[in-house]
Amino acid sequence: MKRVIVDYSKLTTDILDLLVEKYPDGYDHSDIISFKNSKGETVKAVEVRTDDTLFLVKISSQLQQTMEDYDSDDDDDDDNRDDEFDEIEVSDNFDNE
Repeated sequence: MKRVIVDYSKLTTDILDLLVEKYPDGYDHSDIISFKNSKGETVKAVEVRTDDTLFLVKISSQLQQTMEDYDSDDDDDDDNRDDEFDEIEVSDNFDNE
């Protein structure tokens, strides 16, 4: 399995989707992994996996905010799709009468 360390600034939407799916209410201390990088610095990260890759996403205050914003944006999009669907349903039911 490939292992990739990802910084907040290099997050893709796919990795962000994985993070929000795995940690819908955010991550806590038990989810955090600490390790030393090649420079001897302690790095804290959360883990998400795909079939072939283990991603360690470095933790920062910006990461938490991005996850929260992304989840809110996704919820707003879902709400808009539901409204559009309801309008189509009403329209379809009206045409069938």
